[in-house]
Amino acid sequence: MTTPTVLPHVDAVQAALTAGGLTVYLGGTPTSTGWTPPDKFAVLYPDPGQAGRASLADERTDLTVMFQVTCVGASMERALWVADRVREALSGQLTVAGRAAWRPEDQGGPPVQRDDDVTPPLWFVPVQYRIQSIPS
Repeated sequence: MTTPTVLPHVDAVQAALTAGGLTVYLGGTPTSTGWTPPDKFAVLYPDPGQAGRASLADERTDLTVMFQVTCVGASMERALWVADRVREALSGQLTVAGRAAWRPEDQGGPPVQRDDDVTPPLWFVPVQYRIQSIPS
C-alpha cells in the first residue's frame, strides 16, 4: 500500500500554471524589501489533502486535495485575465508520478475585489479547485 502525499500534487498544479504562462507564487508573495509585484500573477494555496479509503481493508490510497488560486492583477481586467489563464491551464489532466489524477474540478469563487491595503492597489479573485487521484 502506498500512502498518497500532497506535495507531488501541488507541484503538478504549479507546473501546469507555469506552463500556462503564469507567474506563480506558493503560499503568498515575496516579502523582501523592494519587491514589486508584476501587473498580473497567481498565488497557489493548497490544503494538506485528505486520504480516503480505497477498500474495506482501510487502505488509504485515494487522495483529494482542495486548493485556491488567487488571481491578482493591476486592474480588474488583468485579475480576470489571470483567472481565465488558470482555468485554461487546469483544464487538462495533471501528471503526478505513480498516480492517476482526475482533471481539476473548478469550485468557483467570490467576485473580484480590490485590495487597497497595498500600494498601488491590486485586484484579486480567489478561485478554488479540487483534484483527486488514485494509484496508477
